[in-house]
Amino acid sequence: MITTITPQEFPALIPVWESAVRATHDFLSEQDIAALRAQIPDYFPMVTLRVWRDPQGQIQGFVGLAGETIEMLFIDARSRGKGIGRALLTWAINQGANQLDVNEQNPQALAFYQHCGFEVIGRSALDGQGRPFPLLHMRYVKPR
Repeated sequence: MITTITPQEFPALIPVWESAVRATHDFLSEQDIAALRAQIPDYFPMVTLRVWRDPQGQIQGFVGLAGETIEMLFIDARSRGKGIGRALLTWAINQGANQLDVNEQNPQALAFYQHCGFEVIGRSALDGQGRPFPLLHMRYVKPR
């Protein structure tokens, strides 16, 4: 189920984030992952977060919004394919989110977002930190 999260629980998001990144971001080196792992907690207070919890209360995925932009959506690798990403994405869309960026080198995420009604509207050669990880800019059109 989708719930809120307290700042005291933010550390529980890191293993979910890392599991998701390792499952889908094979273009990142160990050094890249370590650097991002150190930075990701700084972003949590900047977004509206919602998490998916299993019946025991364990966090299996999370989404972060800033205005109309989905800034992050990560699902623990063991929980992929169970509809959690779709549920969190639908929650975000219902909150008015209609845009996001996805790594061009992450074809699984690109296909997921396209399946859920997003289309590519642009591209940046560098990511938000100026690294050579191209981003595809996407906008919500309609579900397929």
